[in-house]
Amino acid sequence: MAGPTTAERGERQQESSGPPLVRRLGRPRLRTIVVLAVVLVLLGAGSVWALYGSAWLRVRHVTVSGTLVLTPAEVRDAAAVPVGAPMISVDTDGIEARLRRKLPRIDTVDVVRVWPQGIGLKVTERTPVLLARKGRDFIEVDHEGVRFATVSQAPNGVPMLELSVSRTGSGAASFRRFGVDRLTREAVRVAGELPAAVAKDTRTVQVRSYDDVSLQLADGRTVAWGSGENGPAKARTLAALMKAAPGARHFDVSVPTAPASSGS
Repeated sequence: MAGPTTAERGERQQESSGPPLVRRLGRPRLRTIVVLAVVLVLLGAGSVWALYGSAWLRVRHVTVSGTLVLTPAEVRDAAAVPVGAPMISVDTDGIEARLRRKLPRIDTVDVVRVWPQGIGLKVTERTPVLLARKGRDFIEVDHEGVRFATVSQAPNGVPMLELSVSRTGSGAASFRRFGVDRLTREAVRVAGELPAAVAKDTRTVQVRSYDDVSLQLADGRTVAWGSGENGPAKARTLAALMKAAPGARHFDVSVPTAPASSGS
């Protein structure tokens, strides 16, 4: 039987020729890949349009939670969330920074997107642990020693901070070395380590120097605390000393290993 003619061999060679990709994949498979690529491009374009161009994914409402003294309206006004803007374009970090700058009472705030059309502001306010007088008003001081708000009425149960640092002698040296902010933080540190029963009765935390912090209690009793160091040991010693000498009027735990009480 005769083999293929020269013309037939040429036709077969022409059919097998073509781009390498076509030869490897075959035309049906190649068409499938092209279709999938087009679909992916269209899906990407559609997603971009949905996030930035769709009216459905735009900010329509702002919710506020966690406020105690501040009102939700105050927080919303300070946040200045761009209502009507695409949800994806909202600068949550910028809103957080703006709130902390405009409302110092805010300690932390979590700005979250509540899809599809909301922004949530979860606020934690600073809590005063001490009060400093300012004329007829009171400055609230938090657990970090931050003076964050001025109020006309003192909150219940918050002790007064009294900085009575002498500008002469050892008091002057303490003031120059530590300054008002550090001495305030020491007072806050002491207030935070008091036994619960003593903290409840404390009316004034007085600071004469870094090493001389004392307490004035509601019933007139006094406590010499010393510096803010060894706070837990001093708290335990004070609780035991008050139990052992319930009629005493003055307690000294500045050296917790050698406490003392006096008066009756």
